Amino acid sequence: MTFMKNYIRVVDAINYRVGRVMMYGIFVMIAVLLWSSISKTFFLPSLWTLEIAQFAMVAYYIMGGAYSIQLGTNVRMDLFYGGWSDRKKAKFDAFTVFFLIFYLGVLLYGAIESTAYSFQYNERSPTAWRPYLWPIKVIMCVGIFLVLLQAISELFKDILKLREEAE
Repeated sequence: MTFMKNYIRVVDAINYRVGRVMMYGIFVMIAVLLWSSISKTFFLPSLWTLEIAQFAMVAYYIMGGAYSIQLGTNVRMDLFYGGWSDRKKAKFDAFTVFFLIFYLGVLLYGAIESTAYSFQYNERSPTAWRPYLWPIKVIMCVGIFLVLLQAISELFKDILKLREEAE
């Protein structure tokens, strides 16, 4: 029990801080897209703005995913779930989180393989700007890993909730 509580405390603290920092990523996207509009109107269009905006959006969503799960703002089907007791919700969540953990494990495996390929062959985007792809792939690996850690934290929270109510 102590391990679970410490794990929850550490993972939640890390993901809370990362999520709060990533909230400001929206301003990065706004700045890039504003520059894109200005440069297209008054100067020569920039080659890099679309891809940087896409990379910023990927980082914003992936790195904020764990924070979203932590706050419970992720999408769920409330048709039945909303009317259930806390104990029934914890039982259902403790069961279904294994599907999420499996999915995230497979996703992380693929992301690591893709990142290794990107490093090995100096993979670049096929666009005119041709940026290296490994930085965004590393960010994706870190984000998926943080979501995986948060999913395990949520499992531990459900287990603790069920054990405390049983005692």
